[in-house]
Amino acid sequence: MTYQFVRTPVPSRTLSPDQLEAALRAIGAERYHNLHPFHKLLHGGDLTKGQVQAWALNRYCYQAAIPRKDHALMARIDDREVRRAWLQRVLDHDGHGPDTGGIERWLVLTDHLGLPRDYVVSQDGALPATRFAVEAYVRYVWDNPGLPAIASCLTELFAPKIHAERIVGMLEHYDFVEDRVMAYFRKRLDQAPRDCDFALAYVLEHARTPEQQAQVMDALTFKCNVLWAQLDALYAAYVAPGMIPPGAFRPQEG
Repeated sequence: MTYQFVRTPVPSRTLSPDQLEAALRAIGAERYHNLHPFHKLLHGGDLTKGQVQAWALNRYCYQAAIPRKDHALMARIDDREVRRAWLQRVLDHDGHGPDTGGIERWLVLTDHLGLPRDYVVSQDGALPATRFAVEAYVRYVWDNPGLPAIASCLTELFAPKIHAERIVGMLEHYDFVEDRVMAYFRKRLDQAPRDCDFALAYVLEHARTPEQQAQVMDALTFKCNVLWAQLDALYAAYVAPGMIPPGAFRPQEG
């Protein structure tokens, strides 16, 4: 199955780099998942510990898939310099040398929340919709190499804001969260801008036709939908109407 979507009308003329960047930022302003009701509850301190556990457990599926997504992207790119630059993303998440990596930092968070590490890593308690959305993203990157695959990563344009909100909101509102377990988000405050600067420059340079520009806007829309769908699943299972699928994590049973 090939994940290809045509949602964005092809521009009647080629957009300038500034116009294309503005169009991409407008997609994030409308669709990025910081706008989702679940995140508003999370950052506002309105979730129970069990609901926060469910979020961290499910989000691990996405964190663990990021290096696989990036390896898939590099496997389909012939440009050695792009691969060299992109490799840093894998090292950031898997770890390299003394840096244990983003996945390990996420597991420190789930450890602190009281979730057994082997249970988290197994992903057995994750929602089916979470796993479907994550795997759809990995497959999208494999099926749409080069320009759209790189453009799908441009949600990083909007990531620092949500990480900053999360650090402040969770530390302020939850007595079961402490500063040291926010290390993942603090690290991403530096990593995400670096990553998105490279990806954005690549997209603005290589999206040279109206068709290519529509393609990169579609890619960013798809990625926003992947992130939004994960929160839809969390909200439906753990907030309202509270329909937890069979086999999925149940608070106080993790």
